[in-house]
Amino acid sequence: MTFDRFMKKLLLIFLVLIVIAFLIRGNVNSLISGKVVKEVNEDNIIPQDFGDINIYFCPQDGCEDVLLSEIRKSENVDCAFFDLDLANLIDLIQKKDYRLILDNSNLDNVRINFVRSDKRRSYMHNKFCILDNSKVITGSMNPTKNDANRNNNNLIIIESKTLAGNYLDEFNEMWGGIYGKGSKVINPKILFNGFLVENYFCPEDKCEEHVLNLLKEGRRMIYFMTYSFTSDEIGEELLKNYYYGIDVKGVFDKRQVGSKYSEYHRFKDIGMDVRLDNSTAIMHHKVFIVDDVVIFGSYNPTKSGNENNDENILVMHDKETAEKFVNEFNRIFNEEGV
Repeated sequence: MTFDRFMKKLLLIFLVLIVIAFLIRGNVNSLISGKVVKEVNEDNIIPQDFGDINIYFCPQDGCEDVLLSEIRKSENVDCAFFDLDLANLIDLIQKKDYRLILDNSNLDNVRINFVRSDKRRSYMHNKFCILDNSKVITGSMNPTKNDANRNNNNLIIIESKTLAGNYLDEFNEMWGGIYGKGSKVINPKILFNGFLVENYFCPEDKCEEHVLNLLKEGRRMIYFMTYSFTSDEIGEELLKNYYYGIDVKGVFDKRQVGSKYSEYHRFKDIGMDVRLDNSTAIMHHKVFIVDDVVIFGSYNPTKSGNENNDENILVMHDKETAEKFVNEFNRIFNEEGV
């Protein structure tokens, strides 16, 4: 090889290395700046998002004050609640640029000028708000005196424009009169702060199916807290995990197990470690913890929750988040479970 050809080859290699370094630096800068970027995975184009996430458990974390504080800091407020009777929240919402949806069965609790409702027999069972098109409040807590200050619940606040877009799409469908059906979620998966978050709405996104898929991936432990649990399909999958030797435990709300359809009875009969909460209030969580992943939202594992009601769930593949829910599970299971 002549010297000139050698130098040309060396120069070409050098230019390729510069291009690679530029591309890497561009991606890193995008991550650092917190901009939403796109990454292709096997199923879809997954947006990446960055923001704060705060998890609260009611009543011990003062959920009413937390909710009021977040609404107070916001200008634009879109909320879909199954039930609402917190007087301070009702007064505060009306001072904002707001839209409000309630389930028709609970309209009498609210004296507010501008509200729409689901008039079907099935429930508009969501409990979420979108704040300033950039933040989502969700979880199991209805903004009522009992749910905020007596019942066991969770309240999650997430800064994410991508998730806010998902929830806003769902809200706009309901605002337009579409309940119990609608378009599939546009961004069912995002990379949030470096971990995977899945977001689904029932019935169009088949929430039960996503719970089943995650249960099939369990390897060490599955803990659950359920207000109402009558899904035979999810029950069967939990039994399989139990027979495989996975640590399966659960807490049921004691008021709901009187139904012959409750999964509590067959779990208890085969020796699974399931308990009834011993609280004087309601155990209102709807949570499955599978190893380092947690599912939460408004969805109870029931036929109505999956097929008829308007519901939402988040699936967080994050060890730190899962540990917080495990701590809440242990509190109820050990201190209150009987």
